[in-house]
Amino acid sequence: MTDRLKDKVAIVTGAGQGIGEAITRAFIAEGAQVVIAERNAETGQRVAGEIGAVFLPCDVTVQADVERVVHTAEARFGRIDVLVNNAGANVFHRPLDMPRSEWARCMALDLEAAWAMAEAVLPGMRKRGAGSIVNIASTHGFKIIPHTFPYPVAKHGLIGLTRSLGIEFAAEGIRVNAILPGPFITNIAGGRLRNKEDRAAFEAQSLIGRIGDVEDIKGLALLLASPAGAYFTGSLIVIDGGSLTRMT
Repeated sequence: MTDRLKDKVAIVTGAGQGIGEAITRAFIAEGAQVVIAERNAETGQRVAGEIGAVFLPCDVTVQADVERVVHTAEARFGRIDVLVNNAGANVFHRPLDMPRSEWARCMALDLEAAWAMAEAVLPGMRKRGAGSIVNIASTHGFKIIPHTFPYPVAKHGLIGLTRSLGIEFAAEGIRVNAILPGPFITNIAGGRLRNKEDRAAFEAQSLIGRIGDVEDIKGLALLLASPAGAYFTGSLIVIDGGSLTRMT
């Protein structure tokens, strides 16, 4: 432990499992106070109890939940230094076979929720003249895989949100960046990466020869959240074992 986030307060959405959980554990280990904003009470409470974080139930697609979490965190800790917009879902369809409700679900969870959280924390960050927002996007924002509609549309939007907010608030000391993971083994990844043949195909694309593990991403999140990442803003950082390099 190096206390890179000592005395910092962070909110991590969707932190009851996977990438969000790994980031939360890393932040706690580096001295941060972390609020887990998670819809699943069972997983959120488990992680919070194991590492000394604060669990606040939150459906990031519900505005009242977003506002309650941010206001509660600010009241308890006095400020929010870091927001990690991690909550999301893989919504994969063939375009013309997709129910319109799935479009709405994907946009609400994978794009609009990130703005709702950012909108809620930005006033406090502006008042202090400091803050870091880290959006978990995807390499789907750079490459399109057939039959994964409309997920790449939302992730393209999240990339645009990252760069737009980075431009708007850089002069006020607020940094906004995005991490773009490739294939990672998480619960949300579903059965595809657990299928032997599909997994082998993804591993073959990686220059490193394997699929990402959630532990691979925590160091990058720490960098962007901490003073060590002070010169990053509006950045889109791919972490995919070199798969995108091979494909381009």
